Amino acid sequence: MNLDAKKTMGGNMNEQTFKMVGKDVSVYYGQKRALFDVNLNIRRNAVTALIGPSGCGKSTFLRTLNRMNDTIDNCRVTGTITLDGEDIYTSGIDVVELRARVGMVFQNPNPFPKSIYENVAYGPRIHGLARHRADFDRIVETSLQKAGLFNEVKDRLQEPGTSLSGGQQQRLCIARAIAVSPEVILMDEPCSALDPIATARVEELISELKQNYTIVMVTHSMQQAARVSERTAMFHLGYMVEENDTDTIFTNPADGRTQDYIMGRFG
Repeated sequence: MNLDAKKTMGGNMNEQTFKMVGKDVSVYYGQKRALFDVNLNIRRNAVTALIGPSGCGKSTFLRTLNRMNDTIDNCRVTGTITLDGEDIYTSGIDVVELRARVGMVFQNPNPFPKSIYENVAYGPRIHGLARHRADFDRIVETSLQKAGLFNEVKDRLQEPGTSLSGGQQQRLCIARAIAVSPEVILMDEPCSALDPIATARVEELISELKQNYTIVMVTHSMQQAARVSERTAMFHLGYMVEENDTDTIFTNPADGRTQDYIMGRFG
């Protein structure tokens, strides 16, 4: 096999294995540098957890994956981030379409001040994914089922989304993200505002969702990372210290900073 063929095969294998690839990613807020040359491959249909102490850059990196940093004044991103091999920061990229493909669930549940039904139907409506009521009904039901919420709310879809409990609101936000058929779901500490029972339900849901979606999750809970993720990346002071399969990170980390963080010596 010649070298070009090997390169082509290697490239295809990488595209099959990795949904998103970050290469030499740095983020600047004005003159302040928040991320330093991060290289991270995000695997398809797996949960990748980003861990590290507060202010280490994990949420900053997460927001680069669907260009949420674009909404922050004086923010500049360098390096490359690809989605299925396409650079998401190249000119001509439709950022609205990108954020439909790479959805996001935030730390605190933030349902729209609309009915449960309209919370889920809103995205498909603005993206033109459905026109008729029957199509919206199908999308709403399917999304709520995938989010493990439909049976709890099927008889009150016209009630406000804000009337739900905190855990239900977070699952509603997950349903809202699912409704526009994303390929990647970003989660920024999705359980930090929830009680233990609601947290367990969302963790079960994350484990189910990875069959159809690629998930990247920021968490301050190392126990949560160990429970739900296949891969874990450790961040510290703007650098990605190491990335590996989750079992290895927690039982035999390569970097002393990871070991110290896991042991509770800082963070």
